[in-house]
Parts: sequence; structure tokens; C-alpha cells
Amino acid sequence: MALLDVTDLHAGYGRAEVLTGLNFKLEERQVVSVIGPNGAGKSTTLAALIGILPSRGRIVFDGQDLADTTLEERVMMGLALVPEKRELFGTMPVEDNLVLGGYRAMKQRVPHWQREIERVYTLFPRLKERREQMAGTLSGGERQMLAVGRALMSTPKLLMLDEPSLGLAPLIVREIFRIIEQLREQGTSILLIEQNARAALAVSDHGYVLETGAIVLDGPADALAQDPRVIDTYLGAQRPAA
Repeated sequence: MALLDVTDLHAGYGRAEVLTGLNFKLEERQVVSVIGPNGAGKSTTLAALIGILPSRGRIVFDGQDLADTTLEERVMMGLALVPEKRELFGTMPVEDNLVLGGYRAMKQRVPHWQREIERVYTLFPRLKERREQMAGTLSGGERQMLAVGRALMSTPKLLMLDEPSLGLAPLIVREIFRIIEQLREQGTSILLIEQNARAALAVSDHGYVLETGAIVLDGPADALAQDPRVIDTYLGAQRPAA
């Protein structure tokens, strides 16, 4: 059974329908990327999955149908979203942001959940150095690291990342994707929404191409990275001569 199984998903804003019948799956311990241009519906997909936006269709997560479940209930079931804007508590120290991320584990009385902080600090040593610093004073890359670390504090069954490389310097982008690859090796299930198609496919098991609210291509990530349509449109590279 897939960890996440989405069938005929429709969602949008008011009368404007953005998603027009998405179908995709994610297996446990997989990294699945959804790539596509601006306005394709990538962030809308995550908003519908986490419950921020109302949707039609069927979302089955870890064997449970998410129909009529609230955002908080989905979080408690093990969904975690790192939004594009990070949404940190800027006037609180780094470590307090991480502790708040452990709300799910704390409420479910997971023993020794605070030890997850050390795991986060191992992944992001820079956060340990700045653990007493106010989150609002961090650099863009550090804020992204903190947002991911805070989500990991909930020990999620599925980590959803919305454009983690957006607005970051190339060196920091490489660091963020190195962490994603490390999480993959540790068995974390990840749904990655990303415009940087090359980097996303490089760390993924499977990929989907989303255009104007519909999936137009999908397959193993390494195969998609070699697909002429993906190369021409998203990878910015010339195809080898025939």
C-alpha cells in the first residue's frame, strides 16, 4: 500500500480551479518530486494535501482517507509541511522554534521526543551554533534549515517541502539538497515541490511533471531526467545529437 495515494484531486481558490484531477502516489521511504513552471499548481497541491485548501477527490494517507479531516488532524496523523515562506516565529530563538515543532510528538507522549533536537543539530550544525539567536535574524539559508528542522521535530511520516531552494544562493541550494539526500538515505518519506528540476530529480526516486493543474509526465526520476521533453523544457540543456 502506498503511503500517499491521491486520486482525481481538484482544488483552487474561489471559483478558479487550479488542480484539475491529479493522480499520483508516493511509497514509504521514497522521495517523490513534482516539478513544473510557475502557476502549474505545485503549491496548491501541498495546500490541498495538508488541508489548508478545500479539495475534491480522494486522498489516502497511511491507509486512511483524509476526507473530512482538519489540518490539525492531518498533522497529528504524521503529515508535515515546510511552506515556501517558512513561517518561522521570528521573535523566538532557534531552539524554541524547534521545541514548538515537537508539538505532535509531545501531544502523543512520544518518549524522549526532545532528543530529536540533537538529530536536527546533527543535520544542521549551523543551527546548533545559533540556537539562542532569534529566528528572524537568521540568513535565508539558515531560515530554510530551521523550517526543515522544525518539521522534522514532529517525527513525520511524510515531509512535504515547498520550493526549498527558492531565493537561496547556489552554495546554500547545494547544501539543502545534500540534506534532502541524507534524509532519503535515512528512510524519510519526502514529497518535494521544486522549480529546480535538475536538483529535484537528482535526489528523487520518482518524479511528476505538473502543468496547468494536471500531470503530463511521470516516471522514475533518472528516466525523467533523460526525457527529451523534460530536458528541453526544464533542464536547460541541449539533447545529444542523433
